[in-house]
Amino acid sequence: VQLVESGGGLVQAGGSLRLSCTASGNVVSVNTMGWYRQTPGNPREFVALMTSLGHTNLTDSVKGRFFISREHRKNNVFFTMDSLTHEDTTVYFCYLRNGKGGEYWGPGTQVTVSS
Repeated sequence: VQLVESGGGLVQAGGSLRLSCTASGNVVSVNTMGWYRQTPGNPREFVALMTSLGHTNLTDSVKGRFFISREHRKNNVFFTMDSLTHEDTTVYFCYLRNGKGGEYWGPGTQVTVSS
């Protein structure tokens, strides 16, 4: 299983970015995909998840600003990030929990918000 991310970059505070992630390989139909983020010296933290059945979960700090979505029956996940602040600057990692099987990570994409 491989995860390929895109969409990171530099944006001004208050702006928006959209991250995308596509999973390929032996991906089962019932799975969970989402996003974590990690700043240097800190553990990777949960940001948002969405199951293949459409159930979502987001950490409180991004509710109302960030939106997770997926295409029906496709192994991808999108993350629309609005009203970005400097505190959102970090590396974002795509995540896949493959049914009851393994967990997989993308290589990470840098998001930088200039204040």
